[in-house]
Amino acid sequence: MILDLFAGPGGWSRALSVLGAQDIGLEWDQWACKTRTAAGQLTIQTDVAMYPTWPFLGRTRGLIASPPCQAWSMAGKRLGLIDQPLVHQAVSDLAAGRDTREALLGACQDVRSLLAAEPMRYLHDLNSVGEPEWVTMEEVPDVLPLWKQYAVILRSWGFSVWTGILNAADYGVPQTRRRAILLASRVRTAQPPPPTHAQVAEPETLFGPGRDRWVSMAEALGWGATDRPVPTICAGGGPGGGAEPFPSGSRKALSDTRDRGTWTPHPDAPLQRSGRAGAGPAARPVAQDEQAAGRPVPEPDWSWSLRSNNQAHATVRPLSEPAGTLFFGHRSNECTWVAEPAAPLAGDAESPVVPAPIRITAQEAGVLQTFPADYPWAGNKGQVFSQIGNAVPPRLAAHLLAPHLGKTLTPDDFTLAA
Repeated sequence: MILDLFAGPGGWSRALSVLGAQDIGLEWDQWACKTRTAAGQLTIQTDVAMYPTWPFLGRTRGLIASPPCQAWSMAGKRLGLIDQPLVHQAVSDLAAGRDTREALLGACQDVRSLLAAEPMRYLHDLNSVGEPEWVTMEEVPDVLPLWKQYAVILRSWGFSVWTGILNAADYGVPQTRRRAILLASRVRTAQPPPPTHAQVAEPETLFGPGRDRWVSMAEALGWGATDRPVPTICAGGGPGGGAEPFPSGSRKALSDTRDRGTWTPHPDAPLQRSGRAGAGPAARPVAQDEQAAGRPVPEPDWSWSLRSNNQAHATVRPLSEPAGTLFFGHRSNECTWVAEPAAPLAGDAESPVVPAPIRITAQEAGVLQTFPADYPWAGNKGQVFSQIGNAVPPRLAAHLLAPHLGKTLTPDDFTLAA
């Protein structure tokens, strides 16, 4: 079997399904477990820190681990950095067969910090029977020193190991998500997969194939540079309430709204005329009126960008680029679509009519993580966004896992927009 610790909603599992394989995931969050079950993934709902290792001895080919990143992430308080010496001590003790977790946990500033040491408990016990054949682990960049400690121990057990930082955008993910990666194998030289994409497209040369340009949000979502985000159905609603969006990229039209709700543009927000001195009065949605009257709709003089959170230093990326790292879980971390004038204003020219900012939908966020647009997320909006933000992008995961499984990915293995 392939054992997936901290399996979440199934980023690694989705990648394995594309590669023709399956894992068994250990996960404690009930909503992530419900998502996994709906997606057809084998799951044990449990606390990884409490579950015994003996059921896996003599049966495990590969081990995957993406410990919770909240204690280390820049989106949180980063108490894991304070706890780092304690985590290193736990890894060292577990590698020697000494379980000091209880004593060390009492000294931690964040109870989640020590979860990054849990994979070593499984690895130590599996190593006693010559398993696993390979290991793949992923975390936020600040965990790289810990992965290097793991690497020293794994090499002493006969593994070839590589550790480093990879950018998900270099592997076709429409997001510049940087992650600390550990790759280890007993049967092959561990090395990072060759990048398939670059910030600027690279032509093929005598020394190897070229690389495509980074995948933009517009390309992933199936939008044009000035498209409005996808329309929604107002009737019914998703698991967390509110409108239930169509899959990203959809261009469906309703022939009968009596039973299916009212067709409205998304975002569901009034257009605003914003001046240089501040927002002005709400303006009528001219484009909708023109379209309803059968007249051509003029091209908008604004374009969409994605703002990563509400903070002053938020990352803002236009649709023509990949998104910044998507993370959720706190109100200040909400991602919103913002419309910006397509060109600077000249003199006293009146500012263009632009839509008000609106939140990204779960389907859009999932697609930007390279999940299918119809992925069966379970839970309310907050629970779903938390799952999406914490997941490994399946497309990155597939590139990391393919060499272990003797597979080769093709450009058609992932379809970003429905």
